[in-house]
Amino acid sequence: MDSLKGQFLISSGGLYDSSFRHTVVLVGEHDATGAVGVILNRPMEITVEEAVPPLGELVEPGTPLFEGGPVGMDQVVLLVDLPVPGVIDIPIFGDVGFLTGKVPAEVRPQLRRVRVFIGHAGWGPGQLEAEMAEDAWILEDANARDAFTGKPDNLWHDLLKRKGPPYDQMARVPFDPSMN
Repeated sequence: MDSLKGQFLISSGGLYDSSFRHTVVLVGEHDATGAVGVILNRPMEITVEEAVPPLGELVEPGTPLFEGGPVGMDQVVLLVDLPVPGVIDIPIFGDVGFLTGKVPAEVRPQLRRVRVFIGHAGWGPGQLEAEMAEDAWILEDANARDAFTGKPDNLWHDLLKRKGPPYDQMARVPFDPSMN
């Protein structure tokens, strides 16, 4: 399988794992050793300035912290749009990528967009490929507009609707199918 780096993984309607149900994951790395990314559409009730005060100045006041995935829930990952070559720890596409360490003071003013995540999504060798073979994920080329959407709660639905038939029907599948 070709690398899925720079792709959105849109969970299919049949993916019932609560960690990934109705999610959109931005894949930052994918190779023979596994894959890593962040869930883009899980804003939390806590703000960045409340949870990680040193990073509060990088985002607008009241910006939520995002749950990036079930792995490393004690680790902070920043999704950034940064036009400074060589600073992004994991470049994904264009000027977008992940920062996993400190943000140098001289770089902070150049950040165009920042989203702060706690935790990330991760797959071991062959695990994501197996999930793809089971049709657990739908692929879409990633873009900055959707990665930094102002309506993250709608992202899963909006991407499926945009893909058209038969995905637009899947977009109507409730989070809890028993509520149908």
